[in-house]
Amino acid sequence: MTQSSGLSGTPPSGRAGDLGMRILSAAVLAPVVLGAVWFGGWAFVALAALASAILVSEWSGISRSRYVDAAVVIGATAAAVAVIGFAGGFVLAAFLVLVAGAGLAQAKARSDGPASGLWFGVLYGGLPGIALVALRSDPGFGLTAVIWLLVLVWATDIGGYVFGRLIGGPKLAPRLSPKKTWAGFIGGLVAAVGASWLFFRIAGLGIAAPIWLAGLLSIVSQLGDLGESAFKRRHDVKDSSRLIPGHGGLMDRIDGLVVVAVLAAAFGILRSGPDAAGAGLLVW
Repeated sequence: MTQSSGLSGTPPSGRAGDLGMRILSAAVLAPVVLGAVWFGGWAFVALAALASAILVSEWSGISRSRYVDAAVVIGATAAAVAVIGFAGGFVLAAFLVLVAGAGLAQAKARSDGPASGLWFGVLYGGLPGIALVALRSDPGFGLTAVIWLLVLVWATDIGGYVFGRLIGGPKLAPRLSPKKTWAGFIGGLVAAVGASWLFFRIAGLGIAAPIWLAGLLSIVSQLGDLGESAFKRRHDVKDSSRLIPGHGGLMDRIDGLVVVAVLAAAFGILRSGPDAAGAGLLVW
């Protein structure tokens, strides 16, 4: 099968006529996402598993022009099951399912034609879902940790856009993403650090995570955005899909969060273990 009509390849976006649809989509999706983050538990796990499966599909759609076929079903199912299994306490099994699913999806894609690194797309979808679930599952600091990451990524995006538009100047990586500038890069970094400091104060966390960590995660977020832009540019695709009206695909919206979540969870788990990943990220 080739790409489905609901997830087709390169829709035009960003036009003035799309503004109303963008606002409507955001108004519908934002409460769903924030509600799942707030309530946590299996509501959040279900959202993370669904997002993981969609990311696998979009990766395949960009690189193989196939959003739904047997290989994608294998990979997306493996990513979603891995997230759910991790949430259920089957940590080792979750990673085994993810790795096995990546291998099986790659083999099936290769038998049908060019595989185009589908195995990496499965990991790209599954690992962030596991990471976010690991952070949110911390009973003491999980909610705060996930909200902080959202604030940090949003501040990075907004700061980068505003500074880039107002100041302009030298391009950051013109061959990969012609619109991104050094002013936007620095603006995103400054905005993320400032928003993080303010968030910690409002949340009553004192100094909480060090400012250098906010800066590092902001840089990682921008590298994730740049990497996704380069990936789409390589395959001559503008948006990762048409999943979100007026906004493109899920990957277009969370490309920074994908890599930030994995790094943040790694920090938290290494410092405090898988049951207190949020505390490991925030309490220094």
